Amino acid sequence: MKYKVLIVEDDPMVAMINEQYVSKNPQFEVVTSCRNGKEVFEYLKNNKVDLIVLDVYMPYMTGVEILKKIRENNFPSEVIMVTAANDSNTIEETMHLGVIDYLIKPFAFERFQVALEKFIAHHTTLSKNNVLDQSGIDNMIFNSCKTLSEMNDCIEQQKLPKGIQKKTLILIQEYFDKNPGWHTVIMIAEKLGISIVTARHYMNYLEAEDIITSEINYGTGGRPCILYKRKNGKLV
Repeated sequence: MKYKVLIVEDDPMVAMINEQYVSKNPQFEVVTSCRNGKEVFEYLKNNKVDLIVLDVYMPYMTGVEILKKIRENNFPSEVIMVTAANDSNTIEETMHLGVIDYLIKPFAFERFQVALEKFIAHHTTLSKNNVLDQSGIDNMIFNSCKTLSEMNDCIEQQKLPKGIQKKTLILIQEYFDKNPGWHTVIMIAEKLGISIVTARHYMNYLEAEDIITSEINYGTGGRPCILYKRKNGKLV
């Protein structure tokens, strides 16, 4: 059984991207998209969804107003807020209304998946336990972190720059462990199943941290390309 997701976004292109991001996780399915608050509540009157991906800036009724009405009507749906607004007042207000996560545009695919994992951890903990003990609450808050080491990992994740996920860094580290030598972003992206843009983003970050080095290869017979190689030491 998959979690049912409702996307609320007035920009068709952004809605399509969000739907693609959701569909990459096999535990979720997008049941429909709505462009305004009226469509949202017409749908929720007759349909139940597990998760709503809700944009703040919407026509006729803002995302915050939609969220308030969702809570007032006791619709059993969790909410991930998505917005270009990064003002503290909006964030604080939506957090008080009980959202799973808050994503600032433009966000990376990996960060979107973290938000989905937060929902899974939250939903799983609540559905399996009528009474929560401290470990259950800690598990929910720290996104399924069950040991002190894993909790520390969750805290360490908060120290990483925006768009950089520890899980992806570990995958890149394992890749370089198994494949010493020089590599292009295309090779890395294809092997790890991530986009070329994402692979390049991580290479730029790791090079800035002096963890990998790069050089330009002019011997391709065509357009020169950048090659990357890990220096000594670990990525994470």
